[in-house]
Amino acid sequence: MTAPKPNPIIDVWNTPFWDACKDGRLVLQRCASTGQCWYPPAPVSPYDPYGDWHWVECSGKAEIVSWTVFHHKYFEGFASEIPYNVTLVRLEEGALLLTNIVDGNDKLVPGGKVEVVFDDRGEFTVPVFKLAEAGR
Repeated sequence: MTAPKPNPIIDVWNTPFWDACKDGRLVLQRCASTGQCWYPPAPVSPYDPYGDWHWVECSGKAEIVSWTVFHHKYFEGFASEIPYNVTLVRLEEGALLLTNIVDGNDKLVPGGKVEVVFDDRGEFTVPVFKLAEAGR
């Protein structure tokens, strides 16, 4: 039996994010006064603490900012994937997101174009990314 991967901790602020992921959609909060998006979800905009915000659906397109490759088993659920990457991507909407790139560690390059895919893990669906097709 394979060990489960760690589950996210769900709270009142991130529930819409995880519900959208179950539907195969990536959503972020957007500041109404500045138009900037952010992650993780929060009760106030980090760009205007007095401003309003709303949820928006994202394109799912991003670029690789940085990454590290794990060669040690920190979580039993990832043991079969060692070595695996943890990658920081910048979404087209501007927000940064920590994720995994599913195409292999040797293909990661700074500025590489990626697009969201969803990993159904039973109770949760997690956004991960794959390399974008050429000409995107």
